[in-house]
Amino acid sequence: MSDITAGSATRDPHRSGGHGHGLFSATGHGKGGPASKFVTVAYGFWIFLLSDIIMFSAFFASFAVLSKATAGGPTGKELFELTRVAAQTGLLLTSSFTGGLATLATHRRSLPATQFWLLVTGLLGAAFLFLEVQEFVAMAHENAGPSRSAFLSAFFALVGCHGTHVGLGLLWLGTMMAQLWVKGFRPDLLRRLHCFGLFWHALDIIWIAIFTLVYLLGASP
Repeated sequence: MSDITAGSATRDPHRSGGHGHGLFSATGHGKGGPASKFVTVAYGFWIFLLSDIIMFSAFFASFAVLSKATAGGPTGKELFELTRVAAQTGLLLTSSFTGGLATLATHRRSLPATQFWLLVTGLLGAAFLFLEVQEFVAMAHENAGPSRSAFLSAFFALVGCHGTHVGLGLLWLGTMMAQLWVKGFRPDLLRRLHCFGLFWHALDIIWIAIFTLVYLLGASP
């Protein structure tokens, strides 16, 4: 019995060893024992997310230092359209909610519902990315590209890095949807879906920091 199949046999994820095999329980013999593959994969992915957050912290620090280095060029107050950014925020937060609904559908092993909510999540993420690309193109047409000033270099690096993560997340999501359609709820696919959920929610948290520290503060007097 796989770790995922065993996990679906009980609703208590904290029981271990001789008292049942929950999805997150130890799978070895005796007291304790080695963790299930689901747990070890999730733990390893958390380490990856922490390394990603460290990278974003460096971008945030660079932006904070260079935010006033406009070299006589446009400032954030002149460039940022908070209406568009608010729409982006709403789209990304809603996609996180629909991603959670997809996770609940996987627990019920409902393939149509899982695919539907994953599709909605992907469409919302794509709409967010479209607005971001639209913003970058508009800024470039106003001669406010990344080479215009240190402020804009830091801005494009930080926001562009987040957008790149969203784009890669959409590719990941599309690949998993195709695999689910062909292979069903295999244990390895369920682990990947769980990791994708962690990744997508982490992008939401980072975007809230960008929205607050870059856009709101940048557009303030």
